[in-house]
Amino acid sequence: MKVIRGRVWKFGDNIDTDLIAPGKYLGLPYEKLLEHILEPANPEFPSKVKEGDIIIAGKNFGCGSSREQAPRGLKDLGVGAIVAESFARIFFRNCIGIGLPAVTCSGVAGNFQDGDEAELDLRTGILKNLTTGKSFQTSKLPDMMLEILETGGILEMLKKGTF
Repeated sequence: MKVIRGRVWKFGDNIDTDLIAPGKYLGLPYEKLLEHILEPANPEFPSKVKEGDIIIAGKNFGCGSSREQAPRGLKDLGVGAIVAESFARIFFRNCIGIGLPAVTCSGVAGNFQDGDEAELDLRTGILKNLTTGKSFQTSKLPDMMLEILETGGILEMLKKGTF
């Protein structure tokens, strides 16, 4: 698995799936929904996020409903990984299932700012704030989860017959 490197987008605690994929836009074509991903939490996010950017968040990221548009929208906008102090269980499972890296790291939210450059090595679990030079140990994902991520998600594994 490659090392993920990108700009940090920082969010606080209890970012729910309605903030990530606002319900009032769910009836729109998917491409239009993408224009509103995380917009209530940061209006610049959907238009300025770039491939490989990393979300750093507080506790309970992805709480609320189990809508799959939330992690899917983040992945389709190019988010390379999400590192949070904790995740809602279903959101975390959906991330791994679609091939979007998600790991926990105690105290992470207090050690990053919007716009910092970060690097995440999923194999070692090392997260580096390249702006400040500090490094942190994240949770290490089991080999099976890393294999799912490397393949691009469970559906891709099934298509390739590797699951």
